[in-house]
Amino acid sequence: MIALDIPGVGALRLEHLVLDFNGTLARDGVLLEGVAPRLRELAGRLALHVVTADTFGRARAALGGLPLTLEILPTGGEADAKAAWIDKLGRDGCAAMGNGANDALMLERAAISIAVVGPEGAASGAVRSAKIVVGDPCVGLDLLLEPRRLVATLRR
Repeated sequence: MIALDIPGVGALRLEHLVLDFNGTLARDGVLLEGVAPRLRELAGRLALHVVTADTFGRARAALGGLPLTLEILPTGGEADAKAAWIDKLGRDGCAAMGNGANDALMLERAAISIAVVGPEGAASGAVRSAKIVVGDPCVGLDLLLEPRRLVATLRR
C-alpha cells in the first residue's frame, strides 16, 4: 500500500495499480527497458494488474514471471472493460497508467492517473483524463516508487 496526503487534495491509500500494456509498458509488444525491475519493486507495495487488448499478441510472453495479474481483453468494448477494473478494485484505492483512447475512462476514474506519451504516442483523451503526464513509463513508475514526487506534482 502507498499512503499519501496531498495538500489541497486529501489523503489517499493506494492498493492497486492498473496498467495498459502496448504503448504504455511496451513498444510493438516488447517490454521497454527498465520496466520489469520497477514492476517487481512496485509489487511489494501495490497489487499490479495489466489490462490490455494485446494488439501484438505478446503480452503474456513479455510479462511472464512478473508478479502481476494479466487480463487480455476480447476485441470490442476495451475502454469500458478497463474502467470496470478500476470500479471493481475501488476507485479510491487505484492508480492507473495508460496511453490510448481506450485508457481514458480508466484514467479518469482512478484516484491517481498517469498518461504516458511514449514511443507510440498518446491519445489526446488519455492525456486529458490523466492527473499526471509523463514521457516515459519508467518515470511514471518511479513516481509511485517515490510517492513524495506525487505530492509535489499534485498539491494545490
